[in-house]
Amino acid sequence: MKSTTLHPSPLTPHQTALVIFAKAPIPGQVKTRLCPPLTPDEAATLHGSFVLDTLERTKTAVAKLKLPLDRYLACAPSATHVFFKIMEERQSVKLIDQVGADLGARMNQAFQRLFAQGYRQVVLIGTDVPTLPLSHFKQALLALENHDLVLGPALDGGYYLIGLKRMAPELFVDMSWSTDQVLGLTQEKAATIGLKGSLIQPWRDVDTLADLEALIKDCTAEAKKPMNDRVFSSRTAGVLQTLAKRLCSRA
Repeated sequence: MKSTTLHPSPLTPHQTALVIFAKAPIPGQVKTRLCPPLTPDEAATLHGSFVLDTLERTKTAVAKLKLPLDRYLACAPSATHVFFKIMEERQSVKLIDQVGADLGARMNQAFQRLFAQGYRQVVLIGTDVPTLPLSHFKQALLALENHDLVLGPALDGGYYLIGLKRMAPELFVDMSWSTDQVLGLTQEKAATIGLKGSLIQPWRDVDTLADLEALIKDCTAEAKKPMNDRVFSSRTAGVLQTLAKRLCSRA
């Protein structure tokens, strides 16, 4: 009888941490590049819905695609904020604080903390990609099997996702965050320090009015599809519909 060899899955359970970087939806502190034309309250409502979308979609991805990872929510200004405590209870996510003077320092600290806890690979994602396909999460984990670094390019020249198999603090210093240079500079730094990098499919994040208008357009077009084929949550679709009407009246 011919014997067969069973090979372990390339995705080993409990060795990967997925960290969702989020701010509490506090008016005046989130989505400020959209104000005006949005009011601070409207921007905060939109942001809060995006955070919920990301939590729900990552939870669904883990369940449907059987992704062996632990989810963390990196919180600003603090994990003690009531919004995050509710998310912890309802979304079964572990809370950690964002610590650092700028975005780069906060991301580096999150990597440092989770690698110190014993994770072999850590993936960070923002909350500005509410329609990101579930398959992108699996793509990122698979890419890390043969690479040191994986990046999810954003259409504006930044990235919406970054994953590492070891610490690389050089990637998070001397960087002009929120510019179209972020992705290219990160790739250059990675090459300089000998990291083998990989890119997954690009996706649009929502930072500017043009991004918001494109998202509203996509959401409007999707309304014609059957419910099972829609990617926007009903909550975010409702928020976008309301904002679209208000923006038209203000124009």
